Order: sequence, then C-alpha cells, then structure tokens
Amino acid sequence: SSRVVEIQSQMSERAVELLGLPEDRPCLLLDVGCGSGLSGDYISDEGHYWIGMDISPAMLDVAMERAVEGDLLLADVGHGIPFRPGMFDGCISISAVQWLCNADKKSHSPPKRLYRFFSTLYTALARGSRAILQLYPENAEQLELITAQAMRAGFTGGMVVDYPNSAKAKKFFLCLFVGASGMLPKGLGTECADGEEIYQAKFTNERTRFRNTKGRSVKKSRDWILEKKERRRRQGKEVRADTKYTGRKRRPRF
Repeated sequence: SSRVVEIQSQMSERAVELLGLPEDRPCLLLDVGCGSGLSGDYISDEGHYWIGMDISPAMLDVAMERAVEGDLLLADVGHGIPFRPGMFDGCISISAVQWLCNADKKSHSPPKRLYRFFSTLYTALARGSRAILQLYPENAEQLELITAQAMRAGFTGGMVVDYPNSAKAKKFFLCLFVGASGMLPKGLGTECADGEEIYQAKFTNERTRFRNTKGRSVKKSRDWILEKKERRRRQGKEVRADTKYTGRKRRPRF
C-alpha cells in the first residue's frame, strides 16, 4: 500500500541521514534486504550509488521492472556479505535484519547467522564508515542477541530510538561504527517538554505495526517540503527561497 511505501521512504531517508555521509562526493552504499528498491531510489536521488541484496527473487524482479539504478544481488545475508574488503562507504537496511533471528531451517542457528552477517559486513565496509540498520525487534531478547553479535564482530555503536514515547511512531535504528567510534546520534522526539532527555527505550513483546508516524509531516505536503529545504540549507546546499507557491499543486493543464 502507499502508506507502507511512504513509511519505507521516511525510514530510508532517516537511515541515510544517520550515515552522516560526506557532502562533497558520491558514495557506494550496500542496501541489505533491498526488496523492490525503494530505499535505493532515495539513495540515487541523493546522488549516491548502491548495490542491493535480497533473499526474495520476486522482490528483485519488481526492482528490475522498476528499472532501479542500483545493482542487485540475490543472496541470503545469513551466509555472509560476498564483497571485497573496504568496498562500501556505508550500509543501510530497512526492516530486514530481524529475520536473521528466525531459524527457518533445522540447520539454521540465529547467533551463527547473525555473526556471519556482521563479521563479513564489517570487512566489506571502509574504515570510519557506518551501518544503519532499521529493524522491528519482537522483544528485548532479540535486540540483545542482534547487538551482541554486532559487537562481537568488531562494531561499536548502539541503538538509536526515534520517538521512544510513541507506540506508533517508535523506530529502532542499530547505528554501527567501523573503526573509529563516533558519538551515537540522538533519536528524534527524545526531548521532553522541559528539555530533559528520555534515555530508556521501552520494549514491548507486540510486533510494531506500520502505523501513521506521529510527529512527521505527510510526504510531499508543504510542511514536508519546507522541512526538507531547511535540512538542505543546514547542510549548506543551494536551495530556492520559500514563497507562497512552495508546495502548491500545479494546475492540470501543465
């Protein structure tokens, strides 16, 4: 549905923002669980290059039909990331890594598959880069398992939680550093009214559902456009001045 697509694009945008990529040059990113290439569209729009991996031939067929700009690889990331060392300037993943916690086959051991994924990802990433993995954990144990295997593989970092107080809008981003450890970015919506920060993330055993994200403007609305332009200005990019026409729909005759 268009709602899911919208949330997917918002999360892709947030993940790329959390990567903190250099402004002055295009980067090569890995998209883990790229599906039909929605995140890839955003990466391409931002002027970067990407390679997507997914376990579903059907999803990759959709990506091919949509003629996405990235290269696509059919593979199970639980078997590892098959690229040469230091090849990527960053990695994003939207709603995919929690599937490595499931043992779909008798031979599957979730800790082993997670470790294989993280250790080979660590190698494939350039020093000083980041991996931003948005995930829907089923419970606190799953989150612990995933984080523990990432740290065992050499990553530093931790969980960034956006809108921790909202049942609907809460989003988990595992923010991992390769080599030099940066400061963990702040989650969105983590400041209370009196300016105090909320540190604890509450875990629930219910599956987090796709719901309307509170606190974000609807995509393509005037507010959304103004926020995006403001973000671009903060990044020092050339942005057209705001006028009363900003975000207005064109007449059909155009």
